[in-house]
Amino acid sequence: MNEEKKSLNFIEQIIEEDLANGLPKEKLRFRFPPEPNGYLHIGHAASICLNFGLGLKYNAPVNLRFDDTNPAKEEQEYVDSIKHDVEWLGFKWDKELYSSDYFQQLFDWTIMLIKEGKAYVDNQSSEQMAIQKGTPTEPGTNSPNRDRSIEENLELFMKMKNGDFEEGSHVLRAKIDMKHTNMHMRDPIMYRILKKHHHRTGNDWCIYPMYDWTHGESDYIEQISHSICTLEFKSHRDLYDWYVDQVYDASLLELRPKQREFARRNLSYTVMSKRKLLQLVEEGVVNGWDDPRMPTISGLRRRGYSPESIRNFSDVAGIAKRDNVTDVALLEFCIKDHLNKTAPRVMAVLDPVKVVITNYPEGKEEFLDASYNDYEEGFGSRNVPFSREIYIEKEDFREEANKKFFRLKLGKEVRLKNAYIIKAESCVKNENGEVTEIHCIYDEDSLSGSGSEASKRKVKGTLHWVSVPHAEKAEVRVYDRLFTNEAPDAQKDKDFKEFINPESLNTIEAFLEPSLKNAKILDRFQFQRLGYFCVDKDSTSEKLVFNRTVSLRDSWAKMEK
Repeated sequence: MNEEKKSLNFIEQIIEEDLANGLPKEKLRFRFPPEPNGYLHIGHAASICLNFGLGLKYNAPVNLRFDDTNPAKEEQEYVDSIKHDVEWLGFKWDKELYSSDYFQQLFDWTIMLIKEGKAYVDNQSSEQMAIQKGTPTEPGTNSPNRDRSIEENLELFMKMKNGDFEEGSHVLRAKIDMKHTNMHMRDPIMYRILKKHHHRTGNDWCIYPMYDWTHGESDYIEQISHSICTLEFKSHRDLYDWYVDQVYDASLLELRPKQREFARRNLSYTVMSKRKLLQLVEEGVVNGWDDPRMPTISGLRRRGYSPESIRNFSDVAGIAKRDNVTDVALLEFCIKDHLNKTAPRVMAVLDPVKVVITNYPEGKEEFLDASYNDYEEGFGSRNVPFSREIYIEKEDFREEANKKFFRLKLGKEVRLKNAYIIKAESCVKNENGEVTEIHCIYDEDSLSGSGSEASKRKVKGTLHWVSVPHAEKAEVRVYDRLFTNEAPDAQKDKDFKEFINPESLNTIEAFLEPSLKNAKILDRFQFQRLGYFCVDKDSTSEKLVFNRTVSLRDSWAKMEK
């Protein structure tokens, strides 16, 4: 029992304490509240996995509630992408809800607060209000409009609603305490004027509630038991509670929601600000929100990340109370770990040099049985064509090399994966001294799996290869980290874009074994000895396009070392 308690994260401990103190388990309800002003990223995945994971753990419903209170930045495109991301991660919501569903109820409650003398209209400039708000160490001063009569506030607020005032000219503020030690409690804004078309309510409203006013009241309407936010909202908790107190009626035996906070997920070599990600998109630094270099869920999906790997990453990285930075290498480990168990292994050559097997009969071809995974059952196999001419990687050949080079060199043997043992005898070079062709001989009796004595011969190197006449040409996009700095947006006096990695994308023409011709978009493979790759959405039957998800070797660790 003690071991089980130790394994709980602190959010689960809070829930367990509430249950022990009498909260009925059937009253548990959670929510994931995205703002539809951009695509979700890997940081949001932590919140998705936390909230929906709690729903699964406690068999409790989870609402998907869109915080759509700012029509200036919100679009239906973002709503659709968020729903797709949550579903792709493997989660199902109970109700699809929107803060805009509650605009009328929020307005009615606001009228009640004005009538109770708890809200007033202020027509000062934002600069004047900011000066009056004071500082964390100095109390604020009251607005000259704070003591307007209830009748005047009602009249002005209705004029705001009816569109009689310009944007920025009037706001509605809660009347709390301008000397409060928590700055958020110093008469916060409840409504502002925005004459913008809303993606759901159209032009019905030209005043929109602020997030703080909307947040707790929406939780109360939906009877959310635990409203879990990221850490920057901790200082907003006093205001959350104050707003809920204004509408909560204990006599109705309704649940009173509580806000609790956890640290947002920050990732090294990454920016997580939606504003900065939007900047990358709008300035053409990347090719859209789903560019495989982006930390968005759609970008990771396109790059070849699996929902299982992202859920596992969220689980392993854990839930923290304090801000921290998670090493991106952990995310890369999680996708390697999952694809190592699930991705078929195939052969592709990204930087080819031709090998001619001089004693292999011209015009002959044979089809060799090759397993998709030599280490696990159930993957099946395919036929791989073999011929007199094949491609291997340039780096797999040297004319001369020391004893630690176990690949192809003149006078030495290597095994071709699933095929024969070959021996390099000579090479052809161009005018620049670059090797363009390697001439080899093969041991006819050494075919892998044939059971012959020659097939059992031990040679130290095994190379992947592709038959030249059967090779499928493909465009391969070799992606790397988008930034060269571990904390690109935390450097003083430097713009985060100064750390854009110029080598974050290299496009090459590669040669693949023909079994990949029918690969479908988002199919994932291990290109043996090279890395994990995924079929991109740009791929067609005429032109295959693959993205590198992650390499097998961690070149960054070597560089840093």
